[in-house]
Amino acid sequence: MILSPWKSLRFKMLYLFGISILASVLTVGLIYLAAASAYSNEYLDLPPILSEALRQLGLLATFIIACLCFFFMYFYIFSRSAIRYLLRISQGIEQIAGGDFDTRLPVQGNDELGGLAENINRMTVQLKLSIEEERRAERTKVELVTNVNHDLRTPLTSIVGYLRLIEADRYRDEVELRHFAQIAYEKSIRLKTMIDDLFEYTRTSGGLILHPSPINLVEMVGQLAAQFRLQFEQAGMKCCLALPEHSIIIDADGDKLVRVFENLIANAIQYGKDGRRIDIEVKSEGVQAVVEVANYGEPLPAAIIPLLFQRFYRGEQSRSRNTGGSGLGLAIAKNIVELHHGSISAASNEGKTSFVVKIPLASSNEDNANEGSLLQPR
Repeated sequence: MILSPWKSLRFKMLYLFGISILASVLTVGLIYLAAASAYSNEYLDLPPILSEALRQLGLLATFIIACLCFFFMYFYIFSRSAIRYLLRISQGIEQIAGGDFDTRLPVQGNDELGGLAENINRMTVQLKLSIEEERRAERTKVELVTNVNHDLRTPLTSIVGYLRLIEADRYRDEVELRHFAQIAYEKSIRLKTMIDDLFEYTRTSGGLILHPSPINLVEMVGQLAAQFRLQFEQAGMKCCLALPEHSIIIDADGDKLVRVFENLIANAIQYGKDGRRIDIEVKSEGVQAVVEVANYGEPLPAAIIPLLFQRFYRGEQSRSRNTGGSGLGLAIAKNIVELHHGSISAASNEGKTSFVVKIPLASSNEDNANEGSLLQPR
């Protein structure tokens, strides 16, 4: 905050100092003139020269003492508001130091004191945000450890249990042995999936560095839909693509963004089998590219829509064991989209559940589908 020299606290104090001296001199001068006129004929019985000298010295001493007294009086009067303001700032700092980060100091004037109060208020806001962020991170860490402990322990307990039965020869025949081994294998695959998702989540939520390049979103989604053709056939589902004829170019990290759409398509296959169809639409709206992935079937309750992107949340708890979901996929997708300065949302009504991803368009969205748009082999 740059202040004018005429508004600085130094100038204000010099001004108060000078006006206090001037007021003191004027006051004592008036008293001196009144006293001199009243007592001009009253002298001691001394020679005229010595008497006059003593009188002048006495008056000078009286003048100096009176000037000092009046100076301090006027200086206190004129600086009283500044002193009160300093005391208010001091009290506010004590409250902040005591942990009351909602305290705000009044900003009065454009001098150094006003700038000091404004800076203290700004510092208090930043300090409060930092403390809240630290507490939130600590709570998140505790919740994450608790959830990981619970979710990883369940399949691990099953694996250990069935392997213990096999190791102790507690099976009737080879058929039951293979059954136990198959269950242990499936649980180990689920455990691996959860660990991979957990690792991906910690990466995407902890300072992941993006490597953006121009990408044709139309080609990316079209290629992904083709890669899922076998999964669509196995699930008995049909994929309906709605792609524009022109290119939609965005600046994004292709490898990271593919993870988002892979998750949404896999999620639609997993939970939308009853609808037998998945709709994928790519379009542009204003300065944003929009991708919508929709599946059909029983709609999700409105109460759980805001919870879908929370980590370890599963919309269908009764089916989570069969589907093997980790509850981290949508949380990972949300982190990646937000790293691209975009947004992801969900809606479910009348038998349709859709996820909409919005990513800012590239600054120069040229119709060049080949430049930097092909998906790199994974």
